[in-house]
Amino acid sequence: MEAKSIARLELIQVAEAVSREKSIEKEEVIVAMEEAIQKAARSKYGLERDIRANIDRKNGSINIAQFTEVVDIVENDITQMSFKEAERRNLGIEIGQFYKQPLPPIDFGRIAAQTAKQVIAQKVREAERQRQYLEYKDRVGEIVVGTIKRVDNHSISIDLGRAEAVIKKDHMIPREQLRPGDRLRCFIIDVSEELKGPQIFLSRASNEFLAALFTQEVPEIYDGIIEVKGVAREPGSRAKISAFSNDPTIDPVGACVGMRGSRVQAVVSELQGEKIEIIPWSEDPVTFVINALAPAVPSKVVMDEDAGRMEVIVPDDQLSLAIGRRGQNVRLASQLTGWFVDIMTEAEESEKRQEEFTERSKIFIDALDIDDVIAHLMVGEGFVTISDIAEASIDELLSIEGFDEDIANELSNRANNFVKAEAQRVENKLKQLKVKDDLYNFEQLNKPSILLLAENNIKTLDDLAELDSEELFNILGSTVFASEDDAGSVIMRAREHWFTEDEK
Repeated sequence: MEAKSIARLELIQVAEAVSREKSIEKEEVIVAMEEAIQKAARSKYGLERDIRANIDRKNGSINIAQFTEVVDIVENDITQMSFKEAERRNLGIEIGQFYKQPLPPIDFGRIAAQTAKQVIAQKVREAERQRQYLEYKDRVGEIVVGTIKRVDNHSISIDLGRAEAVIKKDHMIPREQLRPGDRLRCFIIDVSEELKGPQIFLSRASNEFLAALFTQEVPEIYDGIIEVKGVAREPGSRAKISAFSNDPTIDPVGACVGMRGSRVQAVVSELQGEKIEIIPWSEDPVTFVINALAPAVPSKVVMDEDAGRMEVIVPDDQLSLAIGRRGQNVRLASQLTGWFVDIMTEAEESEKRQEEFTERSKIFIDALDIDDVIAHLMVGEGFVTISDIAEASIDELLSIEGFDEDIANELSNRANNFVKAEAQRVENKLKQLKVKDDLYNFEQLNKPSILLLAENNIKTLDDLAELDSEELFNILGSTVFASEDDAGSVIMRAREHWFTEDEK
């Protein structure tokens, strides 16, 4: 009797040991053991029987019983009995209740023991996976430290102590030498629950990782005095980070750099020597772009707010400094500020302006039948298209030096007549090319742009949706789009009806 009691207590002790080792609840381990015993008992007494096992939580004793449901009409003779049969046997059980018939303890044979072991192991693994998922699912955006377990061409496995995580190739720092056993700081970018268990994805190449490193190194960022407004990064090579101070007495750049560069150097060392520039953020987009292009010092900036584009003019001797090696400086500045930045020298800018002046003047001369003096005056006053002239008031035209009321009225009439005639020409051409209504009514593009598409055999919204951003940008050009990204946004709007149709 004493030996049996010891064996029973050992069952509870095993459950407690597994619970401590795997960091899961003891109850979950005991439930797994019950399922294993239950499975072994069914193997002995019949797989189709409703056999259940129970382990006493205090003394570890095992109780096995067969359950038979009392029903009005029997559909399964093995798991059910009729109410009349229950009455005949004086069981005192109502319909819907179960007759519990104790079974003798089973002697685990080799196969049954192996089956029980597999069930327990499986249940413990499932409980462990669930514990890992619950522990890490709310930690996305945190920095963790782990040990490298395996390194291959496409990913790295990281042991976090209580879980295993993965860094995929596109989230590694290029050319970083990593070996099994190395300690590594990483950023949690995603935690997903999958069939094979929770998947924890890490990154060392994300912009968020750089921002999180500065948050650890700079107390003012952690306290909210300084804000990291944005990060642009080419991992392993160079990065720009914009910072703003909510306290005017604290310099955001100085705080991030630290005494003798100690703070920024700590981040640089963690990122294998990646060069990091701290840029003061500004609400004024021109000032922000100028700051982001450091160390170059622009002499002039022309902003096209509608196109999200800035032309930055620099002295000839600073062109290479502004662009950077392989365009890196201007590329990072564009990413950081959100503006498309076009760098040119003062000589190039002067030549470009002269070409634009000549081209616009010629358009006005040909379309409005005016002499070159008036055309030059109009371009000099900032009129870009004939529509600009048509929309201008007579008072605006009279404000141009040398214009009287007759010239202003005549110019306005000619511009309006030209705009109406051009609109009619476009309409007629669209009908002639049989452009479909869905493209004709597409609000993201004006009618001249739609005509240009139609002349390139793009006559339906589906035709437009099937283009890629490079193709659309090449057709409509920089007069319509500031960049291929803008063209891509239009294509995505053209594809919206596909998703709506799928939902229906």
